[in-house]
Amino acid sequence: MQYLTEENVELLCHPPYSPDLSPNDFFTFPKIKNRLHGQRFQSPEEAVDAFKNAVLDLPVNEWNKCSENWFKRMQMFNTSKNNKVI
Repeated sequence: MQYLTEENVELLCHPPYSPDLSPNDFFTFPKIKNRLHGQRFQSPEEAVDAFKNAVLDLPVNEWNKCSENWFKRMQMFNTSKNNKVI
């Protein structure tokens, strides 16, 4: 907490299990799914390797967009009237 305070990091409320706020759900999985669509794999290991390579091949600017998009989503959640976290 001290580090976050020193770095002026704003803590935002985050509901558990929200697909709208999870970068994996709104960014990573759709991108990778599109890249791997239609491919067939001989083994689970081959599928895992293809997934890893697809993640590593995403350009840095795509990851930057993901972070920006996530921050905007968090801000929208925190300014909405229905942001009650249980």
